[in-house]
Order: sequence, then structure tokens, then C-alpha cells
Amino acid sequence: MNYLIDFAALALVYVFAFFPRWRKMGRDRLLVHTLMYAYLSSVLYFTLMPVLCSLPYLLDHPYTPMNLVPFIDVSLGRGDYLRQIVLNVLLTVPFGFLYPLTRNGKARCAETVLLCLLMSLGIELLQPLLNGGRSSDITDLITNGTGGLLGYGLYVLFRPVTDRILNLLRKNQAP
Repeated sequence: MNYLIDFAALALVYVFAFFPRWRKMGRDRLLVHTLMYAYLSSVLYFTLMPVLCSLPYLLDHPYTPMNLVPFIDVSLGRGDYLRQIVLNVLLTVPFGFLYPLTRNGKARCAETVLLCLLMSLGIELLQPLLNGGRSSDITDLITNGTGGLLGYGLYVLFRPVTDRILNLLRKNQAP
């Protein structure tokens, strides 16, 4: 039920953000922005949800400070560090790929990676606030930034393909 409230809120935000502009955006822009919105919603699901039901309990648990020692789990052989690193990289690859598409290909690599790092920092700072069992880790920031960089590299590699697909959508659109 907690997740349902968050998903309902996300659906309402989507409708109010995109519905008034659907016809003006065109299918190509709507597709790209919808993919980015769906991606960001899934990031929220995996990292922060439930959010709205957690707000009343924001101050009911101690805030765990961020671990500022990079890759300490790796050096100590603690937990399933390899899985965590891979998942954190994979989490932000779509951001690195989709963000330049939302900017009509005008986003530079540095801008994309910086925004990816800011999104990751926001998540890392909010996790312990919303859930007392979660903690923040500098390794997550590093691996998320790496994922954004890899995603941007994939964007550059596949740009001819994505441009062709978006142009087809644009041409097949009714005037």
C-alpha cells in the first residue's frame, strides 16, 4: 500500500507535466521524455520508496553519517561488494544515455555526468532520512558517476541509431 501511494503520486505528476504538452511535443519528444520519466521513477522505486508514507517518520530514527572511505567494502572484503558495485553502475547507465536525448543531443559529457552525480548525491543523502536502516556511501557516488559516463558513451556510440528512430517518429507524425 505504501508503494501504491507513491506510484499514484508519480502518475499524477506525469499527467500534469506532460498531458498539457502532448500534442505540441511530438511523438519523438514525448517518447524520450516518457522513457526518462519511467527510468527516474524506477530509480526512486529501487532507492528511496516508499517516500510519502515515510515523511511523518523522518526524524524518528538517527541519521547514519555517510561513509566517506571509497571502496572500503572491497578492501575489507565485506558483504556482496561486487554485486553492489555492478548494480550501482547499471543504475545510472540509462541516465547517461537518456539525458542527452532529452536535450536534443545538446548535452555534453561533463553536464550529463555532473547531473548524474547530483542525482546520486541527492539519493545518498535522502536514504538514511527516509529509512533508518539505510546508509550512504561515497562508493555509490563514484560507481553511479561511472555508470552515467558509460551511459553517455553508449549514447555517443548509438547516436546514429537513435537519431534515425526519432526522425522516423517525427516523419510519421500527423501534421
